[in-house]
Amino acid sequence: MENEQEREAPDSSWPPPLGRGTGAQGYGGGPGERARGYGDRPGERSQGYGERRTYEAQWPLADAGAEGGGGTADGHPRQPTAAADAPALSPLDALDAEHAREAAGAPDTRDSAASSATASARTLRRTLVTSVVGSVVLSCTVFALPLLVDHGPPPAPGPVGRAMQAVGIGAPASLTDLGALIADREAHLAKHPGDEESWAVLGTAYTEHARRTADRGLFAQAEQALNRSLAARPADAGNIEALAGMAALANARHDYRAAKKWGELAVMQAPGRWTLYPVLIDTYDRLGDYKAADKALEKLQELHSNTAVRARAAQVYADRGWREMAATEITDAAALAQAPAEQAAYQHSVGVLAWERGEAAESLRWFEAALRADPEHYPSIAARARSLAVLGRTADALTAYQDVLRKLPLPQYATELGELYESIGLDEAANAQYDAVRRQSADSGPGADQLALGLFEADHGDADAAVARLTAEWKRHPGRQVTDALAWAHFRAGDSKKALAFSKRAMDKDAPRSALFAYHRGEIERSLEKYGAARRFLTEALKINPHFSRLHVPAAEQALAALGEPPPGGPVNVTGEKPQAPSLGRTSGSGSGQQAKPSGRGGPNSSVQGGGSAGRGSGSSTPKQQTPRTQQQKPRTQQPAPQRTAPRTAPRKQSGSTGAGSGSGSTGGAKKPAPKRTAR
Repeated sequence: MENEQEREAPDSSWPPPLGRGTGAQGYGGGPGERARGYGDRPGERSQGYGERRTYEAQWPLADAGAEGGGGTADGHPRQPTAAADAPALSPLDALDAEHAREAAGAPDTRDSAASSATASARTLRRTLVTSVVGSVVLSCTVFALPLLVDHGPPPAPGPVGRAMQAVGIGAPASLTDLGALIADREAHLAKHPGDEESWAVLGTAYTEHARRTADRGLFAQAEQALNRSLAARPADAGNIEALAGMAALANARHDYRAAKKWGELAVMQAPGRWTLYPVLIDTYDRLGDYKAADKALEKLQELHSNTAVRARAAQVYADRGWREMAATEITDAAALAQAPAEQAAYQHSVGVLAWERGEAAESLRWFEAALRADPEHYPSIAARARSLAVLGRTADALTAYQDVLRKLPLPQYATELGELYESIGLDEAANAQYDAVRRQSADSGPGADQLALGLFEADHGDADAAVARLTAEWKRHPGRQVTDALAWAHFRAGDSKKALAFSKRAMDKDAPRSALFAYHRGEIERSLEKYGAARRFLTEALKINPHFSRLHVPAAEQALAALGEPPPGGPVNVTGEKPQAPSLGRTSGSGSGQQAKPSGRGGPNSSVQGGGSAGRGSGSSTPKQQTPRTQQQKPRTQQPAPQRTAPRTAPRKQSGSTGAGSGSGSTGGAKKPAPKRTAR
């Protein structure tokens, strides 16, 4: 009714201005109250008839009137105006109203304040949306750009990086990279002398360089660097790098007991570090503790698996005589190796196994592949020279030996070159090489290869000096290699019985299949007149590797020719033991009473000889060898037997020969039943 009266009033303005709806209880509702029903603006969503939404709580109006908001102080309703009476809207509602007007095509009748609020809301919303979208796009670009752009493979590390990687994974490094690493650590330590880790790395690099070049002077520098590392950080404080370096240094110096002490101390503090086990495995093997070496290998394989682990397992398998397993492991390691120095080392090991099988051409192929990967791998140069000499390329072999001796003057290489000179008749050149080895033997100190020097003395020098040198080495490191060398030195010194004891110890269970071991054993057995065993071991040596030694192969062939083929008669005559005659019973009768002795073609004294002879008037019969089984002798005439007065209860002894009218003869067999007597 109030709305109708207002509508009929002459001074009223009906309909109200756009933007002001009528209240649900009358026109005089507050300026901030709107009914979501009748009079809603276009575009607004209705929440139900009669519902109100009050904006004063959130958006208070500065010009609100008395309570009720729609009238004056005297109670009369206030006349709406275009600007002052427009309801104040929030920025978001203003923006909604703007969108509704634009959709309906209605003119904008708001005042400048509402327009300003709408513009601010629009700007704020656009700014927020733009900021959020930009942040998302920027984040996606930053994270996805490295995946979308192809940068190619990562750059290869330099010499220092390659050497550090090799040290970290226990793989060999090239000499060039080792030299760069040494120079880099020396420069770093000049500025930072308290860096214990760098001192340990420097000492380990010195050790590896000395081992690769036979420069024993670097061993002292390596020891000083490692001691500096231990001084900065003691072993009990967890300086594992220095402990591992000390173990590698002792192993390179052939001081395997010290290497065992340092290696076990490092493993005790860091049992999960797999790089500590390869040196410890080699140490156990040199000391003859093969059970400990096998356990260490099992632990290493549990902790890690890479090319270095495969190569170490192949070496252990070869030392046990498991050549097929060793070939499988080292071939896989050579195929999976990445660095050139690593490839060269493992390809060289494959060639060594082929050489030990007697495959000279196959070994040459692997040695040349190793040198293509790393021309500074000096052991492959010496091994290539050995293969070339066997294949008849003597000039190339001499050149290769001379080249390697200029770079790596080891006594075994000089010995091989001297034996090659001697085999082609150049005795003066051979003696020059032998003299060089003797000078090394006289100047041997810590780090000298006592095994190689002892074998040289046994073959080309003083056998007694070889026994003394190798006995001292065996007391320190009783491995199989030293044990076999000591056996050979005793043989060369004239003590074959002691030599045989050491040779049997070297070739016990799980010994390597070594042609040199078999040759030494064969010569020792021959000196003790055990010709069957000598023939077997000498044949085995040439079967394992017919080219195992330039010096010993002709000697093995001559020894086999002197032994000849085994005599007929089977294994009894091969062993040289006299056979035991079968027991055929005691002799009886009127013969000579001698026991039968073996003689005949089956071997010396292998047939039965009759003990007596028949009467001259009755002729003779040739005796035949009797078997232990009883055989009944057939009578000469078949006539009916006469009646006996008393039966015979005991069988007669078989006579060695029979004759008519003869009642005598010697027995040479077992008890036989008596033959039937002929009638007289």
